[in-house]
Amino acid sequence: MEKKAVWNIIAAAALWGCIGVFLKLLTAAGLSSMDGVALRSAVAALLYGLFLAATDRKALKIQPRHWYYFFGSGVCSLVFFNWCYFSAISTSSMSVAAVLLYTSPVFVTLLSALFFRERITSHKVAALALTFAGCVLVTGLLPLGQQSVSYLTILYGLGAGFGYALYSIFGKLALRQYASSTVTFYTFLFAALASLPLSGLPRHLEALADWRAILGGLGIGVLCCILPYLLYTEGLRYTEAGKAAILATVEPFVAALLGICLFHESVTFYKLLGMGAIFLAILLLNRTTNE
Repeated sequence: MEKKAVWNIIAAAALWGCIGVFLKLLTAAGLSSMDGVALRSAVAALLYGLFLAATDRKALKIQPRHWYYFFGSGVCSLVFFNWCYFSAISTSSMSVAAVLLYTSPVFVTLLSALFFRERITSHKVAALALTFAGCVLVTGLLPLGQQSVSYLTILYGLGAGFGYALYSIFGKLALRQYASSTVTFYTFLFAALASLPLSGLPRHLEALADWRAILGGLGIGVLCCILPYLLYTEGLRYTEAGKAAILATVEPFVAALLGICLFHESVTFYKLLGMGAIFLAILLLNRTTNE
């Protein structure tokens, strides 16, 4: 069962890696990054809510006293990490922000050891080192000295990594009480309720009629939100949160591959080396899963 969970998490990360394709469509339609965050959450909450109402109404029932699970996964994780991530991009660059975002497996590993008593093994430490080095290489931060990073950017980036990590923690806690479908839907709902007022989306409703906004909204809401979060949340049920977070770093691997194939981004030795490091880390974790 754990082997299936590993593949669920890898598939989820691969779908997250496609998000840049649909973000480009939303940007071309005149929507900002925060508009994209709000649209992603709103589309996912609406479509998945309708799907559950038609197929599994029991999944929509929760105990009011458990609201904090979904406030944690939806607001403290999704909304907070997106805000920090886009702030890091605005004060620096996408490559620097992405590297700082992928400090999240370190936070997950430490928090999982604290809350779930998960062991910090030598295999996990090696995989963490490989994935972080891989992310540094894939995102183009090397050679060194090409970009200056302010303390504010570092603070935003570490905030993004910490917020990203919180989903694994709150999701794992919520799975003790609810099915993955319930956890996924209420995460989207809480994220949408928090992000819509913070975005300019209500003032840009005319942009939503653009075909690029429609296609981008459906892609970012269904393919890059509903499906991957369902897969990742289900994977969390059968594997350690720390291991799941490391496996999810296949996302920049896929994003880099799509950039090369679809947008003709440059292929460098460092980028290929980074992709290899991430792939090696996944093989290392998968080997320990099968032992």
